[in-house]
Amino acid sequence: MNFFDELREARAHTRVVADDLHGEKEFGPMLAIVNPPRWEVGHVGWFQEFWCLRQRGAASILPNADDLYNSATVAHDTRWGLPLPSFQDTIAYRDRVLERVLKEGADPYFAGLAARHERMHAEAFHYTRQTLAYPAPPLRSTPDISGEKGDLEVPGGPHHLGSQRDAEFAFDNEKWSHAVVLAPFRISRRLVTNAEYAAFLEAARHKPPLYWKEGKMRRFDRWIDIPMDEPVMHVSAREAEAYCRWAGRRLPSEAEWERAAQEPGMEQLFGSAWQWTSSVFLPYPGFLRDPYAEYSEPWFGTHRVLRGGSFATPPTIAHAKFRNFYTPERADVFCGFRTCAP
Repeated sequence: MNFFDELREARAHTRVVADDLHGEKEFGPMLAIVNPPRWEVGHVGWFQEFWCLRQRGAASILPNADDLYNSATVAHDTRWGLPLPSFQDTIAYRDRVLERVLKEGADPYFAGLAARHERMHAEAFHYTRQTLAYPAPPLRSTPDISGEKGDLEVPGGPHHLGSQRDAEFAFDNEKWSHAVVLAPFRISRRLVTNAEYAAFLEAARHKPPLYWKEGKMRRFDRWIDIPMDEPVMHVSAREAEAYCRWAGRRLPSEAEWERAAQEPGMEQLFGSAWQWTSSVFLPYPGFLRDPYAEYSEPWFGTHRVLRGGSFATPPTIAHAKFRNFYTPERADVFCGFRTCAP
């Protein structure tokens, strides 16, 4: 698939997860972990316009777009009070940008960047729906259930961490492949389940995960019985580490996770939940930031790496080299974990 087909598919996905968030759902409460949907829809269009059209010298379709939608300069808490176009006009701006990109063309790298950026925001719209108890989008909204229990033995030795230089697309924090040496380790084939986490809560008298209450779990706008065979989600890195201490286990490093992903028998690598690692988000050796300077560099040293992908993560993002990153106290995203033997 070429990058322009990716742009079309990304937009079709966005329409499903975002274009019904009008009326009372356009803004929602001011929270640090979400954006107002009307702003976020416009930001998706602005980002594509900025990198695909304006890097080639084109004028903006919306004259004040930078003042509204540039996430690097528009403070988060101001986004609820901006003079934004109506929801329908915002959608029209976003879609007109795509029409021009498909008609006029774009640098393939920037087209790939815009497609992946839009896919990430599609997942972020899922987070917004979960956080604000909005209905689930008409897409898959549950993780894969857990499979075979037990550990996988992974031999030690050299591993090439990071993306290869011939990768179709790589973010700057994935560049480039470099050798690391790993000791042999044992890693769980599957993610920690709700049942296993519930046993920890009872034994350790630990607080329950976000969205658990009185034996129920909120999934988007519905309270359901906790599905014990699903992976636990909405736990922070701190909570995952507390479980590991109780269980006599540990979180894998991102290099261990990436190495284990090559082994047959590993389950739930993708399609269930993002997986916390023990690794601080840091640049690889020889890091050079890409033109989208705000993507990685500002977050080095303060964020924790997650690997894999959730049920809401598109396939272009959910691959073994992709590095997701959040601060270790975040639990609102679809994040869980697997463990290693000590």
